[in-house]
Amino acid sequence: MSEHVDGYSGSLQVRQFKGGQSNPTFWLADRERQYALRKKPPGKLLQSAHMVDREYRVMHALRDTDVPTAKMYALCEDDSVIGTSFFVMEYVQGRLFWNVQLPKLEPNQRTAIYDELARVLAAIHSVDLEATGLSDYGRPDAYVARQVKRWTKQYIASQTSDVAQMNTLIEWLPANVPADEATSLVHGDYRLDNLIFHPAEPRALAVIDWELSTLGHPLSDLAYTCMLYDVMLPKIGGLAGVDFETSGIPSEDAFVARYCELVGRDGVPDLSYYKAFSLFRLAAIAQGVYKRSIDGNASSTEASMFGAAVPHLAGIACELVGIG
Repeated sequence: MSEHVDGYSGSLQVRQFKGGQSNPTFWLADRERQYALRKKPPGKLLQSAHMVDREYRVMHALRDTDVPTAKMYALCEDDSVIGTSFFVMEYVQGRLFWNVQLPKLEPNQRTAIYDELARVLAAIHSVDLEATGLSDYGRPDAYVARQVKRWTKQYIASQTSDVAQMNTLIEWLPANVPADEATSLVHGDYRLDNLIFHPAEPRALAVIDWELSTLGHPLSDLAYTCMLYDVMLPKIGGLAGVDFETSGIPSEDAFVARYCELVGRDGVPDLSYYKAFSLFRLAAIAQGVYKRSIDGNASSTEASMFGAAVPHLAGIACELVGIG
């Protein structure tokens, strides 16, 4: 910190945040300022996972765009410092909404939060890749097909039991990839609890957790956000069964329409496919967390419950596209 972070004043304090199933995240403070640190987890890791260097690069590149991000201070790829690669960034103080139903807010406040969720997603997908130096941040072609292949490989590498619904998706998804080939920056894990909101205003101050970001199909991000209309997940909940007339939360059709308005799309064909893929990928991620819990490397004591999520998520994905 003394050598690489401008203005560091010494007397370092360290605390770990909850969450961060993939890349553990810490609060740091010196005598004058607060910071956040993201690191790779310990132990044997899957290839191409936990890429904190890519997180650092993309957030640094977005510093002058409409996408709210924390200021980046330093990236360290020397494992001898704290055991794994890590980076230090600005600590952004604000609100995190873990429950997507926003139970503590009024209906008009929920409407404003979801409008901001759509606005920021549209901003991510509207980033000028050349101007930000991100034109080589990923391959621009066949994103969905490559992602299906990647997450199939990741799932198999961390598999602990045979899940029939996952086997069905592994066969069906690559055979039914939509022909549309749009390309933009994608966050890869875009959901409400990965935005830090202003303490009092419905305004996002920073988008966090860019580990899965790359160049890809923007509808994959939209579908990942919209899959919460079909599921109920531990801690963050879901939007299945919500009364959209009285809650202030937009229906899925309304949220998608707002996003389309912001990015200039006429509509979203094949949303069910992209949602099924998103659920498949989430199931593969859950399987990885569960495997690390078995191996003793997970960053949360609650990781073991992720094992049960795999067939549940895969089953909903199969229902969405009418298979299995």
